[in-house]
Amino acid sequence: MLKYLIILLTISPLLFGYTTVSESNQDLITTMLAYGKEGSVYLDEVFVALQTKIFKNTYLGIIVIVPLVFLVHYLIIGPKKFKHDGKKYYVFTLFNRIIHGIAAVSFILLIPTGLIMMFGSVFGGGEFVRACKDIHAVTTILFVISVVPMFIMWFKNMLFTGDDIKWFMILGGYLSKEKKPIPAGKFNAGQKMWFWVCTIGGLVMIYTGITIYVHDLNLAVLTMFGLTRIEMLRLCIIAHNIVGMAMTALFFTHVYMSMFAIKGAIHSIINGYKEEEEVEILHSTYYKELNKEKKASN
Repeated sequence: MLKYLIILLTISPLLFGYTTVSESNQDLITTMLAYGKEGSVYLDEVFVALQTKIFKNTYLGIIVIVPLVFLVHYLIIGPKKFKHDGKKYYVFTLFNRIIHGIAAVSFILLIPTGLIMMFGSVFGGGEFVRACKDIHAVTTILFVISVVPMFIMWFKNMLFTGDDIKWFMILGGYLSKEKKPIPAGKFNAGQKMWFWVCTIGGLVMIYTGITIYVHDLNLAVLTMFGLTRIEMLRLCIIAHNIVGMAMTALFFTHVYMSMFAIKGAIHSIINGYKEEEEVEILHSTYYKELNKEKKASN
């Protein structure tokens, strides 16, 4: 029952956004399909509806429903607890931790300021929202500094394997209080999904974000695709919002998993060490590899 409740709550933001295309807006789909044809209203009507209704409502659904999912999980299932007085494995180097720290700071600033900009009218607009816009722009520099090194250092570990299919089938064991070995390498399937959205999606966010901020940056791209400046700007805004939704939802997930769902898990990205029991249970494949390496070196 809990499994179906969590799945329902997880997809609710999308359903919440979908309901904004109600009876008076059902012709939006038709408008999209008719884009560029004689008699169509081009992207104008679609863009306005996306910006003022669908995107805002979907973001609202994400920031309300996703934390609710985790609250339900915490109250019913509770966090996983592992021994902290036994053997530890050194899994994150100092360089790993520095790059992750820079990325973490950038997300802690980018997500809230982006949401404030999205709901600027709720905050009364003015200086506060403009300040958030400037913070958002400056913080992008931090993200740019971290995203490429992060991609390079973890690319190999983040490739999907057969274990990830098994992980998804049991949702990483997070719907059970039992401590059973979970098939996962150094990073589980959920972490990998976050990594790819964070890096590849992050590059999309950087490009579209700079375009939106500067407005007239894409002269070569405009020529290549035969787009007007306003069309390019609108496409960038749409892409920025769609990727931003995925990033916001997965950022909340990442924070919950590292700070609440697994007691003490956040310490590993601070000091570099993971508890043996945590590795053995949550990263069983990686645990076997570490032991095999240890035996080979003896």
